[in-house]
Amino acid sequence: MSCLPAAFSVSGSSSLIVSNREKGSSIGGLQFRNPNSKEIWGNTLDFPDQRGFVTNWSNKAPNLDPVYAQGTISFPKAKKWWEKSLQPNVIEIESAQELVEGLRNAGDGLVVLNFFSPGCGGCKALHPKICQLAESNPNTIFLTVNYEEHKPMCYALHVHVLPFFRFYRGADGKVCSFSCTNATIKKFKDALAKYGKERCSLAPAKGLEEKELVALSSMDLISKDLEVREMAGAVKSTSFSKVELKEGNAMVAA
Repeated sequence: MSCLPAAFSVSGSSSLIVSNREKGSSIGGLQFRNPNSKEIWGNTLDFPDQRGFVTNWSNKAPNLDPVYAQGTISFPKAKKWWEKSLQPNVIEIESAQELVEGLRNAGDGLVVLNFFSPGCGGCKALHPKICQLAESNPNTIFLTVNYEEHKPMCYALHVHVLPFFRFYRGADGKVCSFSCTNATIKKFKDALAKYGKERCSLAPAKGLEEKELVALSSMDLISKDLEVREMAGAVKSTSFSKVELKEGNAMVAA
């Protein structure tokens, strides 16, 4: 078995096929002598001896055309801490428009808005617990917002401390907001229990406050048309909620 020097630069998996580029035929294979994915560069590449193949690169082979090794090394991407243990009901927000539409389309279900930062120690420490609560509350939607990637949006929503949470419920819109840590996680659990109760409401979701929509629109984070539609929807949601309240009082009186 002959070897290529360690300085030879090649990309590929632990097993590579060597082909004749012009003829398109497969000639042989390259293998790592020590197939350790973390120690690829600097290791010697072994070239298996095969019938009709040269055993030394310095030898002349009149009947052998030049060969080329080509491949791709594929490393699994390491997950960042906020990407670990995510449940199906946990969604990372990519834009202000996605946030607005996500709140509006949630209907009467409970939505928890979670603001975090990759460099926030409290956010990182709390993450596993939030994932557990998301798993035990599959009907609640958890929307996460990366502060470092969406600072203008966070400014418009007046988020100045992390980790920070907002709870939204249907036509009621924002029902509470607070910051908490592992030491004060009971506050989070109590809010889940209070606002996550099952109920029947046909009113459309309210979503963000009018002034927040205006702020997002002024920063060109959402379109003007979306702002107008959301504000109209908020008015409709409020009117619908008042009608439901009156009907409920009438039923109690009866």
